[in-house]
Amino acid sequence: MSGNTVTSVLPPVAAERHRPVRDTWLEPSRAARELGLERHEFDLAVRLGRIRTRPVGGGGGGRAVARTEIARLRARPGFPEALRAGVETVGAARGAALMKVTEDRFTRLARLGLLVPVRFTLGPHGAVDWLYLAEELRRFAAAEENAGLLTGRPPGALGGPLDSGLDVRPRNWRNRHLGCLLRLADGDPWGRAGAVASLLAPLQVAEVVKDPYERSHLNVFRAAPPVGGASGPSAVRLAEELTTAQDEDEIAWLRAELAGLVAEAREHRPAPRPAPRSHRAVCTAAAEPDRPLGRLRDCLGRRWRRSGER
Repeated sequence: MSGNTVTSVLPPVAAERHRPVRDTWLEPSRAARELGLERHEFDLAVRLGRIRTRPVGGGGGGRAVARTEIARLRARPGFPEALRAGVETVGAARGAALMKVTEDRFTRLARLGLLVPVRFTLGPHGAVDWLYLAEELRRFAAAEENAGLLTGRPPGALGGPLDSGLDVRPRNWRNRHLGCLLRLADGDPWGRAGAVASLLAPLQVAEVVKDPYERSHLNVFRAAPPVGGASGPSAVRLAEELTTAQDEDEIAWLRAELAGLVAEAREHRPAPRPAPRSHRAVCTAAAEPDRPLGRLRDCLGRRWRRSGER
């Protein structure tokens, strides 16, 4: 057979290999663009379970979105306005206007725990701007049972001075944040344990999880404190304070949950450990006929050095 016959034929499989193939999974930035969302809107939609994702690269390795999920969301009625409206957030001033109450009353409702923030941003001077889902505020204002809280003389604690320092917004946000982290764990025991550990100080975690290898593995699944707005060491410290449980009963509950989840994770999949090192150095090299004493000295020397290192 001539050389021309061989080189003129391209096998179908090889030709298929050169065709462009659309990505099956998209990174968050690209998925946000295809859904018409800002990145913070996309991240919030993922945390709330509005966009289905899967983890990549193990715990803490980020998440990816399937093209089928993009197609599902784009096919829903009202896209993209409905999707964006579901993750619209407002601060106290806009929230009060939306609910048609004074900003003072809005803040009291939030500090007493009747309105639960969904995220926060940090100002340049340590100010915390709590943000709320606009759709939740609309539902709260529309509910008949809440009419007395929004109009007329404020009842109960809303009408008098609040106790000094009373503000459950950070704790309510932590509870909500934990629910989001547990949802993203996708049922993985170590991921669920890491979600709970994310709300405890490192010392609290160390007191509950004694094994250093388990703590190291747990850290892979711990979520970093979200820092929005201001940057720098002071902002990081403030974000850590808001993310970390402060009340004794809250800490006790999280510690108990962590102990139970780590025990479950240990049964499901033990934490990785380094391979055990041999305590004896064995010389396996065959003695060379022309220098048997030199080879023996080499073997004994290595054994002596290994024993001295222990």
